[in-house]
Amino acid sequence: MGYALIAFLLAAAPSSGQTVKPPQDMPWSLDLTIHDFGIGIGNSRSVNGIRLNFRDVAPYTVNGINATIWFPAEESSGGTVNGLALGLPLTGAKRLRGLGLGVGVGADEAIDGVGLGVLGLGSGGAMHGIFVAGLGMGTGGNLDGIAVGGLGLGAGGRIRGIVLGGLGAGAGGDVTGLAAGGLGVGAGGTVRGVVIGGLGAGVGQDLDGIAIGGLGVGAGGTIRGVTVAGLGIGSGGGIDGLAIAGLGVGSPRIRGVVAALAAGGQDVTGFVVAPAYFYIPEDGTLRGVSVSAFNRILGEQYGLVIGIVNYTPSLHGVQLGLVNWAGNNPSGLKLLPIANAHLD
Repeated sequence: MGYALIAFLLAAAPSSGQTVKPPQDMPWSLDLTIHDFGIGIGNSRSVNGIRLNFRDVAPYTVNGINATIWFPAEESSGGTVNGLALGLPLTGAKRLRGLGLGVGVGADEAIDGVGLGVLGLGSGGAMHGIFVAGLGMGTGGNLDGIAVGGLGLGAGGRIRGIVLGGLGAGAGGDVTGLAAGGLGVGAGGTVRGVVIGGLGAGVGQDLDGIAIGGLGVGAGGTIRGVTVAGLGIGSGGGIDGLAIAGLGVGSPRIRGVVAALAAGGQDVTGFVVAPAYFYIPEDGTLRGVSVSAFNRILGEQYGLVIGIVNYTPSLHGVQLGLVNWAGNNPSGLKLLPIANAHLD
């Protein structure tokens, strides 16, 4: 109503009793400019300088400062700000290049530069630069740079750089760099770098680098590098490197060093410390060393196991423990105390 009243009064002809409202496609503006240089008030289409408006309802281009009180209208096709987009308290644009500052800052297509939203900051497309939001931050596209969200942040595409979320951080695509979340970190694609989740970290595909989860770390693909979790670590593809968990570690394929209360895999090569239980299924293989109270290898064992009870139907190495069973040894040598061996 206020907008319509202002437009009505400015468009009225003093000598006539009739009033003429501005056309719908030409919203009101007061342009104090020369060749677009100067100050624009209202919905000025092109300003090189300072533009002041309550709410943008038409396309525009600003090279300088664009200050608004509210987000653009839904019917607006948006505008471009090259410089400072200032929200008093809210501001938005189709594309922002430069600095966005306000209680809330948003862009339909992209933000390139620096963005600070006291409450929130978001873009329908990509975000490239440095961004800080008091509560939340989100982009429908890629996020490249440094981003901090007081509660959380998310990207529909990839993340490259450093992202910190008070509660969580997530990407629908890949994450390359450092990602940390007070509760958790997640990526639908591949992670290359460092991920830290207060409760957990999850990756839809491969994880290459360092991953730390207060409770757990999981990947749908292969984990390569150093992984630490308070409870468990799991991978649908394989684990290559060092994996340490308070409760358990499991993967179809393990290459490296594993330490957990219990551990298991179909194809394990390396060194395993599992104080409670270590397991290999019937079609699996151990190549290396395992130290566990119960080494239950239903497949083939190549190497050394140390425990209280050691069991395998196919031994190609040495067992050290109180009870040692090697199913492929001759009768009388299958079950032995202290030590058992089968060296082909």
